Amino acid sequence: MRKDLKHFKERALARPEVKLEYDRLSEEFEFLDEILKARAAAGLSQADVAVRIGTTQSAIARLESPSAKQSPSIATLRRYASALGYR
Repeated sequence: MRKDLKHFKERALARPEVKLEYDRLSEEFEFLDEILKARAAAGLSQADVAVRIGTTQSAIARLESPSAKQSPSIATLRRYASALGYR
C-alpha cells in the first residue's frame, strides 16, 4: 500500500464512525477480495467470465464492485464460480 494511502486509512479509521462502518463491511470486502483472487488465479478477464456465463463485462464489473446497489442471486454466484472452475 502506498504511504499516503496507508496514512489516509489510519487517519480515517481513527474516527469511530468510520471504523464502525469499515468493520461492518469487512465480511463483504473479504468476499469480494476472494472472488477477485479466484478470477485472477483462473487467468480470466471480466470479459472472459462474461462470455462464459452469458452476460456482459459491465455486469461482471458490477458484480465485483463493492458499491453494487443489489446483491447477486445465488444462481448468479454459482454461474460465476462455475466459469472460474469452482463449485
